[in-house]
Amino acid sequence: MTGWKADVLVVGGGLGGVAAALAALRRGRTVLLTEEGDWLGGQLTSQGVPPDEHPWIEQFGATRSYRALRQAIRDHYRTWYPLIPAARAVTDLNPGLGRVSRLCCEPRVAAAVLDAMVGPYLAAGRLVIWRRHRPVSAEAAGDRVASVCFEGPDGERVEASAPYVLDATELGDVLPLAGVEHVTGFESQADTGEPSAPAHAQPDNMQAFSWVFAVEHREGEDHTVDRPSQYGFWRDYRPPFWPDRLLSLVAPDPRTLEPVPRTFVPHAATGPIVADQSRDPGDKDLWVFRRILARELFAPGFAVSDVTVVNWPMIDYLPGPLIGVSDAERDKHLDGARQLALSMLYWLQTEAPRPDGGAGWPGLRLRPDVMGSVDGLAKEPYIRESRRIRAHRTVVEHDLSLAVRGEHGAVAYPDTVGVGMYRIDLHPSTGGDNYIDVASCPFQIPLGALLPVRVRNLLAAGKNIGTTHITNGCYRLHPVEWNVGEAAGALAAHCLDNRLEPAQVHQDPALLERFQNELAADGFELAWPQVRGY
Repeated sequence: MTGWKADVLVVGGGLGGVAAALAALRRGRTVLLTEEGDWLGGQLTSQGVPPDEHPWIEQFGATRSYRALRQAIRDHYRTWYPLIPAARAVTDLNPGLGRVSRLCCEPRVAAAVLDAMVGPYLAAGRLVIWRRHRPVSAEAAGDRVASVCFEGPDGERVEASAPYVLDATELGDVLPLAGVEHVTGFESQADTGEPSAPAHAQPDNMQAFSWVFAVEHREGEDHTVDRPSQYGFWRDYRPPFWPDRLLSLVAPDPRTLEPVPRTFVPHAATGPIVADQSRDPGDKDLWVFRRILARELFAPGFAVSDVTVVNWPMIDYLPGPLIGVSDAERDKHLDGARQLALSMLYWLQTEAPRPDGGAGWPGLRLRPDVMGSVDGLAKEPYIRESRRIRAHRTVVEHDLSLAVRGEHGAVAYPDTVGVGMYRIDLHPSTGGDNYIDVASCPFQIPLGALLPVRVRNLLAAGKNIGTTHITNGCYRLHPVEWNVGEAAGALAAHCLDNRLEPAQVHQDPALLERFQNELAADGFELAWPQVRGY
């Protein structure tokens, strides 16, 4: 077994991991970044999910580097794509005109941009990236993580060590390997005091994950896939709390839980391209909602079809979680989620009701090139919930619930390292819960949520921070994950530069203020301006 050393070891190359690496690199540190797959970017790229963002994202509420990422994606389209003049003139270009976000783009484009952002540091020799490496074990020395062992694509094993280890994996994989205290699933009301929590803890009850895919539609052609092996099961599958079979266009409204029919019409019109397309938050039109390429933005004849992402409630996988189960059980659930996704595609191609009274859209065609995969499904499943550290500060529902806080707004954390905003949006769960949807206030990210209660040199850098099952529902989105990772990378470099430990920075008001001033100078927003309409 060979070894490797760096100033900062970032395990996981999702949005939090990339942001953490960039933050440490900007401060002159060497970084080893590992990623289980071959794309950087996590939920934005290998999981195929356009960014879920708050309504003020173009004006405020994100770090400078996250804005740079968004701008670089738009610049990529302006540089390389034949945009029509009207589209090129739109400042806040939305390549897909999707309604879920002001920036719906192809996963492969976002992956290319992230590679470009880290490229200079690779050239300088200060960043090393191990792709297709997963953590398999870790050594702890008292209250420190001494090293992490990774398995590569050919089964070879390599060990890495660093003064600071940042866990930015999608499921908090380093936590159990290194013996870091953590929680899973749904905490009890006695544990957290949260209004929406159950009476008893449910550690195996986690948000569903999904395996998304991208499709286009070619009228008059037949691209029907082979009938999936589990199609019969999924065609008849209906959770007890669901209004219809999963393979349908009906799903609960997240806020009222009332059944809501959706429409799916390829190449549905969207209106003027200069209009504020993303302000309709509804997902009633499934073709438009997560569309990532709108053919009307490009020169006539350039794109045969729009491209849209199927990431709907109807492909949320409910039979079991990926955490706390055997490898065989995990593989069964992963395969089941893929079968559910392919079954949805097959149903859309053969049985879905059309407005003209017919059934099925055989012209739907998977786009593996867009997803960077062989089969057209995303490279990795879309993960909504991770293991979470037992932290110095745990964010709870009543810190930010609009019903609880009202006009007072979310709790102001003196140790803020950033901001975020999203409703508490919990998808149906492996424990049989329907949606839990709670209005929230614009909130801050407390530094204490990144710090484990005991381990001194590990920092949470993704969805594994000190939230609860409930508050994870609003801290798990793209700009917040980036902000969390960036703060963790900045803190690791700051501690190395000043011979401090994270707990010292957190507990000493003067040291904390000094670090926060450094973050502000680097483009972090630590507090919200007065906003309305949330």
